[in-house]
Formats: sequence, structure tokens, C-alpha cells
Amino acid sequence: MLETALVDWSRLQFALTAGYHWLFVPLTLGLAVIMATMETVYVATGDEFWKRTAKFWMKLFAINFSVGIATGIILEFEFGTNFSNYSWFVGDIFGAPLAIEGIFAFFMEATFFAVMYFGWEKVSKRFHLASTWLTGIGAAISAVWILVANSWMQHPVGMEFNPDTVRHEMVDFWALVLNPVAISKFFHSVFIGWMTGAIFVIGISCWYLLKRRETRFALASIRIAAMVGIIGTFAVMFSGDSSGVHVAEYQPMKLAAAEGLEDGGERAPFSIVPGVEVPAMLSILATHDADGYVPGINDLLDGYTTPDGVHHLSADEKIERGKIALEAFGEYRALKDTDPEAAAIARQRLDENVDYFGYGYINSKEELVPPVGLVYWAFRVMIGLGSLLLVLMIAVLWAERKAKLRNMRWLLWAALCSIPLVYIAGQAGWIVAEVGRQPWVIEGLLPVKAAVSSVSVAAVQTTFWLFVAIFTLFLAIEIRILLKAIKQGPQIE
Repeated sequence: MLETALVDWSRLQFALTAGYHWLFVPLTLGLAVIMATMETVYVATGDEFWKRTAKFWMKLFAINFSVGIATGIILEFEFGTNFSNYSWFVGDIFGAPLAIEGIFAFFMEATFFAVMYFGWEKVSKRFHLASTWLTGIGAAISAVWILVANSWMQHPVGMEFNPDTVRHEMVDFWALVLNPVAISKFFHSVFIGWMTGAIFVIGISCWYLLKRRETRFALASIRIAAMVGIIGTFAVMFSGDSSGVHVAEYQPMKLAAAEGLEDGGERAPFSIVPGVEVPAMLSILATHDADGYVPGINDLLDGYTTPDGVHHLSADEKIERGKIALEAFGEYRALKDTDPEAAAIARQRLDENVDYFGYGYINSKEELVPPVGLVYWAFRVMIGLGSLLLVLMIAVLWAERKAKLRNMRWLLWAALCSIPLVYIAGQAGWIVAEVGRQPWVIEGLLPVKAAVSSVSVAAVQTTFWLFVAIFTLFLAIEIRILLKAIKQGPQIE
């Protein structure tokens, strides 16, 4: 019971930190593109209006960027404080992309951010424009390395287990970087940022139109933001399709949970909501083949054979082989200095079963099923809100181009109220990604309960509530500063 409580509270604390951090990241990625586009128009046309427009959104970008840094730093520290076994077991691999992100991408962001924010009238127009774009590019590069690390947890590649050091060690850096999961996840996350930034700008601009102030500024901002957002949303859909294929291949239990699919097969249907299905659509999404085979939860637990004759072990068989691997590992460690021959035999048994090492910590196959209801509905919230927001952006852009937007108050209110919806959609996406792979901290390799630190439950609970207070304070401060800046306005007209 104590172990379960420690795992649950450690997971909850990490989820809290990651959830708060993700409130800031997508807006940073999206606003960077929008404000840089506006400054590009300024440099190309020489129109001071675009300079003042870019500077206003740059102010909001700076506020969000500054607060987001704090949660990101805390998030990385939690790997050592709450998940020290994980950090020891795979630190040689996981630490590399995070170190690169800190040394290269973060310093790049910080350097050019300073020039971008404080360099107006101090450097040339073109150098300042380059600094603005490089700030956004730095943020995207930062996302690359963080998502490389996260994607390795979803699909571990490029490493070997060393029983002498009790660590997984990197053997192929480029396999880590070019992990197909990392590529699709990077584009998916960055374009979600475009979508978030667009909805944020559109919503605030519509508020100005409702107040009948800063009209030219608001309409110009809407035009650019809507185009960025629509492009970004279609890119999210494309990268999401690629990500779905990877999930089906590397994390079939996550896909089954997201669909509530108990028994799979060929021509698997896609569930819109319980009781409403589209025949064969899941097979198309998962395999790009209407006749493709998609395993369900029961298939994955009981074992199954695909139509082309490939047999997949049952959960019980994997658990058994995992326990053999753990036993062989213990024997090897105990005998390697005293009985090299027996140690070699144990090492051979370990090598034969090392792919199932993590399953040795699993006590029953039921542990391998993530919270189906939560993952299922989070997936639908993500898709439903994303589709709704795409329609909204198209409608707003159409109304703006037809010079009708200022008189469509219902649409202005809808755009303003859509700001929290884009954040809910983003959080739902991460719930699917992270809760969907439970109980694994590293898919198939290390369960969460074997990764946590040996700390007291009370210590984790105390820091959890401290973080709740601190992060909520940070968020409240940011919202207050943002609202003050928005109320003051760009003061263009």
C-alpha cells in the first residue's frame, strides 16, 4: 500500500508540473511565429503600424516566456528527486538530449530574446528581425530535444543494457534523434503551438473589436493569426495521422485504450462515442489499410496471432520471461566474481530475456491496462475541440476578409471564449500520450513503480501541495500581467 501511494503521488506531482509547463510552451511556439511574421511585414513595407503591432504581441510573448522557464526547470529536477531509479537506469541516454537542449537551444533562445526585446532602435532592422526569428527557432529547437527524450520513453531505441553497471547505455545517438516517434511528435507539438498562439491572438483581437477599439490592429492581427492557425491545424492533423501509425506499431495498448477496443481484428471500427462507430476506420488510421489488423486490450493481454502468421506473446508470458531476466540478472551479479562459468550461463539467460526485463516488475496482467475511460475521453476531447477550433478560425478569417467580422458579435464572443478551449485540447493530448502508456515510464522497459525514488510519501505530498500553491501563484501573476497589458492595448490608434 505504501509503495502504491508513493508511485501515485510521484506521478501526480510530475503530472502537475508537466501540465502547468505545457500551459506556457505552446503559446511561446505560436506567438513566436505570429510576431515574427508581423515584423517581417514591417521590414518589407516600412510601415510603422506593423512595428507597433509586432511589439505588442512581443510584450505578451515575453511575459509568457519568462514564467514558463520556471516550470520547465522544476520539471527537469523532478527526474532526480522523484525518479532517481529512472535517472540511474537510463540517465546516460535520457540525459544527453536534455543536456543538448540546455547548452545549445536554451542559450540560443536567451541570447536572441535579449536582442529581440531590448534591441529596438539599437540594432539594424534586419538584424532585429533575424533575432526575432532566431528566438522562435531556438524555442523550436528546444522542443526538438525535449521531445526526443520524451519519444525515447515512448519507443526506446539505440541502447543496450549493461548488467555490470546496471544501466542502459547509448550505442546509437542518431537512432535516438531520428526515432520516428520523435519526428512525428515534434511536428505535432510545434504545430499545436501555432494553433494555440493563433487562437490566443484571435481571441484577444476579437475582444478589441467587441470594445470597438484598436480596430485596424485587431483585424490585421486576426488575418495573420488565422492563417498561421489554419496552416498549423492542418499540419497537426497530418502529423497526428503519422503519430497514430506509430502508436499502433509501438504502443498498441495505448491505441486500444484510446479507442476502448476490447477485442480487435481486421476492419476495426473507429468509435466516435460509445455506440457510434465508423466501420474499418480504425484500421485505416492505424495501418492505412481498411483490412489492417488492430489488436484490442484482450488480444494484447491473452496473446494473438496476426493474419500474416506473426505470433505475439501474452502478458503472462512476458511477465514470466521478465522474471527470468530479473533472476538471471541477480545470479550474474552474484556469481561474476566467484564463478565465471556459472555467471556466463546466467548472462546468456539474461540476454535471451532482456527485452522483457521490465515485465519482471509486473505482478498481474491487469496492471498493463491504462485507465481506459480517461484515455478514451481525452482523445475525443482533443479531436473534437481541435476540429471545432479549425472551423472557428476559418469562419473568423472568412468574416474578416468579407469585412463582416466587426458586426458578427456572436462570432467575436465565440472566438474570445475559445482561448481556454485550445488549452484544454492541448492538455487532453498529453493525457492520451502519457496516461495511455501507463504503467510504463519507459514503454516495455521500466514501469513507474520501479523508477521512483526511495523517499517518503509525506515528502512527496508536501512538495506536491507546495507546487500547487507556487504554480497557481505563477499562473495568477501571469494572467494578471497579461490582462493589464491587454487592457492597456497597443496604443496604435
